[in-house]
Amino acid sequence: MSSSLFQPEHEVFRTSLREFIDNELAPHADEWEEAREVPREVFTKMGDLGYLGMRYPEKYGGGDDPLAEAVLHEEMVRCHSAGVAADIGAHVGIAMPHILFNGSEEQREKYLIPGIKGEMIGALGITEPDAGSDVASITTRAEKDSDGWIINGSKTFITNGARCDFMVLAAKTDPQKGYGGMSMFVVDSDTPGFEVTRKLDKLGWHASSTGELAFTDMKVPGDALIGEEGKGFYHIMGGFVWERLLMSLGSVASAQMVMDSTVEYAKQRRAFGQAIGKFQVIAHYFADMATRIEAGRWLTYHVLEKYVEGENPIKEACMAKLFSCRMVCDVVDTCLQVFGGYGYMEEYGIARAYRDVRIMPIGGGTDEIMKEVISGMMGLGGAR
Repeated sequence: MSSSLFQPEHEVFRTSLREFIDNELAPHADEWEEAREVPREVFTKMGDLGYLGMRYPEKYGGGDDPLAEAVLHEEMVRCHSAGVAADIGAHVGIAMPHILFNGSEEQREKYLIPGIKGEMIGALGITEPDAGSDVASITTRAEKDSDGWIINGSKTFITNGARCDFMVLAAKTDPQKGYGGMSMFVVDSDTPGFEVTRKLDKLGWHASSTGELAFTDMKVPGDALIGEEGKGFYHIMGGFVWERLLMSLGSVASAQMVMDSTVEYAKQRRAFGQAIGKFQVIAHYFADMATRIEAGRWLTYHVLEKYVEGENPIKEACMAKLFSCRMVCDVVDTCLQVFGGYGYMEEYGIARAYRDVRIMPIGGGTDEIMKEVISGMMGLGGAR
């Protein structure tokens, strides 16, 4: 750990959180993967312990410490189900921040207080069937009526979307204005016209309730608008730094955990009269992996430090995500190779890890988009 970044109280918190995850979450990973859903009691239990509000102000029931939330996202990989970590992460680190930073005081009191308690589950609705990385191309439309807005459109690949209580939703309020014609709304999922059309089946993250949604003449009140009309695109871009940091933190922690378990396997598994870890080719795999994990960790911590000091490290967050999210895929793939045929069997956790990490270079902005942003901020390429 970086002694200049994490303080002793963060390590005390890490220890207690790890004990909770090891005892209360990890033993149920197989059950929740099979059920394709994380029980709501997980949210309420974590809310009771204060784990869902670490970065949020004390007035809403939080701890006002973003570094503690960073610890949360590092440690959640220990639950051995990235779907569980994804649902918690989407609620805490992706949906609620839009309300914290851009919402009205009424919206904060209505959604953050129960959200931090785990009594309500949030989701962020941006991606559409024909608009992923190209956020400005969303077609969901919000039109004003006499006392609010009428929303029509659809969203897909929405983490928590199949069972959320509220959604922070991006919609076009003026299609003629491009980036400047997008706004954000907070919508209760029991609003007439809000429909979960499908609970999606995925390669990994099996425990995550990922949904496809449709909005048909969904009427929301005027005070559902988050922030200023027409500022939605900028709110979304502002939220990406933290989201990409969380994905980097989780990727590094996942890579470390998988490599550590594979080291133990390589010390025990014997072939040709010795432990396979004694063979130079296998030992060098670990040397390469350990080096890349450490590089990802310090790059990510460097960006995290900038963020908590009040900077807006857009380029650096993209760098950390680009490196760490691709790195974890490579590490887990190499570890599966070390396990050999056993790595391909579902009884070994490496198979689930292999499926779960593949989304990392896609979600929160693809590798290709990360490179566009980075090169564009260097005065190169065609980033818009």
